[in-house]
Amino acid sequence: MSAPSSILLSPEDNVAVATAAIEPGETLPGGARAATRIEPGHKVAIRPILAGEPVIKYAQAIGRATSDIAAGDHVHSHNLAFDQDRLAIGAPVPPEAASEADKVRTFLGYRRADGRAATRNYIGIIASVNCSTTVCRAIADEANRRLLPKYEGIDGFVPIVHDQGCGMSSTGDGMKNLHRTLAGYARHANFGGVLMVGLGCEVNQLTLYGQSGAGAEKRHFNIQETGGSRRSVERALGVLEEIAKEVAPARRVPIPVSEIIVGLQCGGSDGLSGVTANPALGAAVDILAGAGGTAILSETSEIYGAEHLLRSRAVSDGVAAKLDDLISWWENYVALHGASLDNNPSPGNKRGGLTTILEKSLGAVAKGGRSPLTAVYNYAERVTEHGLVFMDTPGYDPVSATGQVAGGANVIAFTTGRGSCFGCRPVPSIKLTSNTALYRAMEEDMDIDCGVIASGETSIAELGRAIFDLIIDTASGKKTKSELFGYGDNEFVPWHLGATL
Repeated sequence: MSAPSSILLSPEDNVAVATAAIEPGETLPGGARAATRIEPGHKVAIRPILAGEPVIKYAQAIGRATSDIAAGDHVHSHNLAFDQDRLAIGAPVPPEAASEADKVRTFLGYRRADGRAATRNYIGIIASVNCSTTVCRAIADEANRRLLPKYEGIDGFVPIVHDQGCGMSSTGDGMKNLHRTLAGYARHANFGGVLMVGLGCEVNQLTLYGQSGAGAEKRHFNIQETGGSRRSVERALGVLEEIAKEVAPARRVPIPVSEIIVGLQCGGSDGLSGVTANPALGAAVDILAGAGGTAILSETSEIYGAEHLLRSRAVSDGVAAKLDDLISWWENYVALHGASLDNNPSPGNKRGGLTTILEKSLGAVAKGGRSPLTAVYNYAERVTEHGLVFMDTPGYDPVSATGQVAGGANVIAFTTGRGSCFGCRPVPSIKLTSNTALYRAMEEDMDIDCGVIASGETSIAELGRAIFDLIIDTASGKKTKSELFGYGDNEFVPWHLGATL
């Protein structure tokens, strides 16, 4: 029996989604026939939709028809446009209660002296300013060449470099974001120790990090005070060898699964992302949250239009109000720059079948499953609550993931429908594809094929369980495809706010 070429996501919907190419004349859910070829991930009307009427997907309005649409017609940018309207929804459906077996599961991680749990054992070389990035990269290269072979218990020496730290105000949101992000990386459990390197005359002085909570293993110095670049590299190797001697003996031990913190990402989405990969990841999140673990949903600009779904699951009015405040800030922020939040989806998203930000957001929110929303955090703020939480970040994946890691994420789970390549050292990044064609084309980059949901080979719940198991295996040391290739040295991108002076 051949797999269906389209799927109806909800009985209330007036469009179906193509899971494979639909040919003209092919029968659609409800009995209508396709009027034209519909590419995978794209939408097709299953009944007539008049101009001005809402187009319904996920039982939610994703926009309004800009012209009359006949049953069987392709529905996309030519006849569907963004609209602020929301359809009323019923009470949120809670996830099934976690099993006792899941609650007592463990992973093999590193227990740091201060009690935190780590999934990797790296040493970081952190630049305070763009001016010290070249030296930090040189230090990491030399340390990986000369020191790493001597200390098998270390996963590697990681340069954390960026383009900020000077030419900016010493006060305001830009500096607060940068400081919070660098301090979060400096204290991250996946770094057994760090060395911070500055130039010496920058705005972002190393002295700002003396009380950052980075731990006793933190050392720092400035290039200007050390005598230049080459001398700084040699000095750093001596410091790093001291750190390596302390960090290398660490061994993995059983740690409760409740100490896993997963950052949820999606990039290069397509029309199947909200049908397969995102809801499957959401099913895994519900298991993790039910077992006491934490998942960080982010990308505020990409939940726009679906924030009501999260608000309805907030554990308190205060949590809901903080989410509303973030949405208001973003509306004002983009308006100041002459933009609109409907400037998203990207061209690649649209080629994959997504038409409006409402449609993309409804699919993106599915990564958070059905668990209650327990807290809302600012960018790079330290995450302390368990369950599903939200962190304010842009939709640009490297910036968003950087904030999640700074907040404490020790695993990243990243869905994609177009083929985003990504790694995030010191944190492992699991890649999940929304469609099988992408998985087969980029199998060396992708960890799980969620396209098997569209083909009917497995269910969302079954694949969610497999993703949950992979999260535990990855936290326990199994290398992801992005780790095997070597991704992660160039994806540290703090959110840049404010003027360049």
